[in-house]
Amino acid sequence: MRPVDIVILSYARNNSLKKVTLDAVSSLLASENPGDIKFSILVIESNNSLQPYNYPGTKTIYPKDKFAFNHYLNIGIQNTQNEFICFCNNDLIFHKSWASEIIKEFDKDGELMSASPLCSVYHPTIGFMPGSGNHYGYGVRQEIAGWCFFVRRSLFDTIGLFDEKFKFWFADADYSKTLQKFNQKHALVTSSIVDHLDGVSTSTLDEQTKLALTAEQYWYFQYKWEHHSWPLYIYRNFRSKLRIKNKGE
Repeated sequence: MRPVDIVILSYARNNSLKKVTLDAVSSLLASENPGDIKFSILVIESNNSLQPYNYPGTKTIYPKDKFAFNHYLNIGIQNTQNEFICFCNNDLIFHKSWASEIIKEFDKDGELMSASPLCSVYHPTIGFMPGSGNHYGYGVRQEIAGWCFFVRRSLFDTIGLFDEKFKFWFADADYSKTLQKFNQKHALVTSSIVDHLDGVSTSTLDEQTKLALTAEQYWYFQYKWEHHSWPLYIYRNFRSKLRIKNKGE
């Protein structure tokens, strides 16, 4: 039996979005034989008004800190312990044997440190077909599916924790750059299928909240990886915050 930690980020601010998380957990629990793969599921729920509710089959926690994507992923790392850990959006549907297929590839290749399953809805539209083997690389929304990625925990001994300055946007791009910087191998495993209901959670956010989760991260990414100057980052970040403030007025 192989133990796997699953970290799911959820923001069930209404019953429809709560059902999205429930459906993800239900499909996850049904996806593997528990005698072969044992999931330890940690749901990190942003809607504190749901306390002390636990999603069935999970441990559900409610951080006091305001939502930030990479910060919550780091909370997930710190509250789990198994060799394998998978980071997931809540808007996913897990297909049969998705985890065992990825673990099979990890067992074959000791240098493989990170992997994403294929989305049977999205990936074929960009040329990645189910059952077409492993595709190695670092393309964002290509080989790297930021909505679901599965890693060896020892990866963090090399790359460190996720950069918490990325609150939402560009978190996957930063992960891609980090893997490349430390020469850590990543693959899209097309025998593993997890479908992504793209944008379900973010589509209902107001414009001010979307800007707060996205615009500021662009300028930080430019500073960190494109070597733009610190004063320019500070200036552009200030302009983004001013725009967000004006949107709220």
